[in-house]
Amino acid sequence: MQMIRVGFGYDVHKFAPNRQLWLGGILVPSDSGLEGHSDADVLIHALCDALLGAAHLRDIGYHFPPVQGNEFENIDSKILLARVINMVREKGYELGNADCTICAQKPRLGNYIEPMQECLAEVLGTDVENVSVKATTTEHLGFVGREEGISAYASVLIYKV
Repeated sequence: MQMIRVGFGYDVHKFAPNRQLWLGGILVPSDSGLEGHSDADVLIHALCDALLGAAHLRDIGYHFPPVQGNEFENIDSKILLARVINMVREKGYELGNADCTICAQKPRLGNYIEPMQECLAEVLGTDVENVSVKATTTEHLGFVGREEGISAYASVLIYKV
């Protein structure tokens, strides 16, 4: 029997002026970006937490603390994701698949889903068929619906090599 593990990740960032909006490793045109210590790519952060959790490696804040002036300040989250998948592989696991959901009232993300999937698959070193990205709104409910920020969820399956 093959050893498999499942992980779940969640992240949220509020909108901030004078920032670029990075989602799933893709620059998305927007009037504002997300506030955060790194590039604030909420989707990648949720995916990192899902992978780390599945491999029993704690969470993204433990490995990449948001301390002023450290090496992770304004870092491209794709670099963090590459480090995370390497940690997972060092424990003897491989990614089976990832299923991700972005919750955003704005901007509309339909045109960016495929590029996000391709980008994430490349960073993870897997086939694009193994990375699903979906986008939804919250029907104007909650902080996402009030256009105060964006949240993301990710679930992953990893298996022992």
